[in-house]
Amino acid sequence: MLPTNIDSRQPVKKFAKDARVSKPTQKQTIYDIAQQVGASPSTVSAALNGTWKARRIKEETAQRIIALARQMGYSVNLQARGLRTARSGLVGLLLPEHNNRFFSDLSQSFTLEARSRGQCPVIIATQRNPAEEMQTVQDLLAYSIDALFVAGAAAPGQISDFCRAAGLPHVFIDQPCPGASSVTTDNEDGGRRLTAAIIGTMHPTGTPARDKVYLIGGDARLHVTSRRIAGFRAEIAAHFGHCDEDQILACGYALEPALASIRALHSELGGLPAGIFANSINVFEAILRFLVELPEADLQAVSMGCFDYEPYGELLRVPVHMVRQRHRQLIARAYELLESQPAEPELITVKPELYPARPRILPATA
Repeated sequence: MLPTNIDSRQPVKKFAKDARVSKPTQKQTIYDIAQQVGASPSTVSAALNGTWKARRIKEETAQRIIALARQMGYSVNLQARGLRTARSGLVGLLLPEHNNRFFSDLSQSFTLEARSRGQCPVIIATQRNPAEEMQTVQDLLAYSIDALFVAGAAAPGQISDFCRAAGLPHVFIDQPCPGASSVTTDNEDGGRRLTAAIIGTMHPTGTPARDKVYLIGGDARLHVTSRRIAGFRAEIAAHFGHCDEDQILACGYALEPALASIRALHSELGGLPAGIFANSINVFEAILRFLVELPEADLQAVSMGCFDYEPYGELLRVPVHMVRQRHRQLIARAYELLESQPAEPELITVKPELYPARPRILPATA
């Protein structure tokens, strides 16, 4: 028990002696963990440094070792490990933005995968700014990252050229890049399936200009948007014989331009079109902001689709078809590409999931 009459002017050393402060516990080592888990030190080391897959160690064993290491308070000395292996344990992910369901899901999946491999993830958003992208890549390289994952970059070719010159392993997600391996969603397939779902729940308005599906949002210069537009065009042509240019309003991904586009379209048509294809969750939010200004009858007449997924979509008054990109598979396949190191760049596509709209519930009539 500490004495109750300690003079605050006493020397700190004397107080520590009187209080019998215990020494910190000894730092745990991989040998302590190996003894506890019943595995060899080399197996423990592989689990903690992320090489357990290459060593063909079972995932269950690796996760058990990692969990026990955390429980025992073990922490990897990245600087010391880097001196021994010429690896820092850091892996980077470049994103356009954080406040987007797809990119936030991608970030979460990347974090979990990196942690499961004993790596430390570094995630930075660059707002689709080429200059900021390049500066960020240079900064990450200065910290000796082991690999770089790039999603939705504005200047993929420039980033890849720099990484190759620096000898930095890298892979692109959500966009192909000449000279580098890439993993993308099959955006054309998703665009076509979403368009077909929208057409399947459309109701004619009696006005030719309104009896169409309009795609709103995206940047036609980007691979993602161009592939979705290709799928949209193909499905529209298959059902109606042709697709008019005015059915595609590639106004970008920001909320304000999308809001202005749907407002202008409504004014030009004299009402909502029979079908709307929102080309991202941000665009979908803009459309919803406009829809709340309209009468209930107008909302019940439109068929909606969004190339992104939000759980709240099932709670809306307007039934919405949604496409969900498989972010976990995208990250897993990207890691596979880095590990396999193909002689020539490979492009892998992952088909998205379509979540059909719930059945339309019409308001009760008196």
